[in-house]
Amino acid sequence: MNLKEKIVHESLKLFSLKGFLSTSIHEILEATGSSKGGFYNHFSSKEDLFFKVLDEARIIWRERNLSGLDELKRPPDKIKALLNNYKDRYLKDADNFPGGCVFITLITELNDQRPHLSKEIEKGFIGLKKMINRILDQAVESGDLGKDVNTDTVTEILFNGMMGASLSYGVNKSKTDLDKAINALIEYFENL
Repeated sequence: MNLKEKIVHESLKLFSLKGFLSTSIHEILEATGSSKGGFYNHFSSKEDLFFKVLDEARIIWRERNLSGLDELKRPPDKIKALLNNYKDRYLKDADNFPGGCVFITLITELNDQRPHLSKEIEKGFIGLKKMINRILDQAVESGDLGKDVNTDTVTEILFNGMMGASLSYGVNKSKTDLDKAINALIEYFENL
């Protein structure tokens, strides 16, 4: 791992734990063993670093959450796999996200303070909702869900349940509570 990658990786961890605004350049330098010159040789500003960290977090999110979905034929199996991946492969990833979901930490912190950065994170949330809705629509079309299922409503329930589980896990780090929350969403979905 070169210095630029190390700064991004360590900043991702710090942002997950403390947020963007509460993480100082000094803390980043300390975590990476770098100097200010080393930092500014790779990043024009802390905000420039933010976008690189966001890119890295998105890559990890996709790798962890979408793993195996393409191999599944039935849309309901994709929803359940997404929820399980989110719980087991993403949220419990303390190596990359010791504070829990970095997107939740950042959007909560930045919404009022730096709305232009918050909007960047919101794009991912919008994309996730669209993906869930698209899979649910496929489930209705394939007959795996009844025609009377309102996929917009189910999307909101699943998405907001995922966000709530993330927030709760970020606060209490209880894997048991996280399992209960995501398993409740899966049970809700299976009973549609």
